[in-house]
Amino acid sequence: PEAYATFAGHAGSWYGLIVLVGLTWAFFSHMSSGIRHFVMDMGAGYELTTNKTVAVLVMGIAPLLTAGFWLIMVAKGLLNG
Repeated sequence: PEAYATFAGHAGSWYGLIVLVGLTWAFFSHMSSGIRHFVMDMGAGYELTTNKTVAVLVMGIAPLLTAGFWLIMVAKGLLNG
């Protein structure tokens, strides 16, 4: 209980939220890239223009998913403070 209170205090602080947003961004970036590679493993998307386009889309989707996730967290009141 005491250790969790310490963790929750740090996680809910301004610097803790920056770390959590960064971890969320990394998660969505990794997930999007994994889906891209899964599609490529099935034999699609090897053309150079398609490959470049999808790579750029993956870089754009991760911040959008991150922003959406945190907007939902704020809207539902799941953040302390």
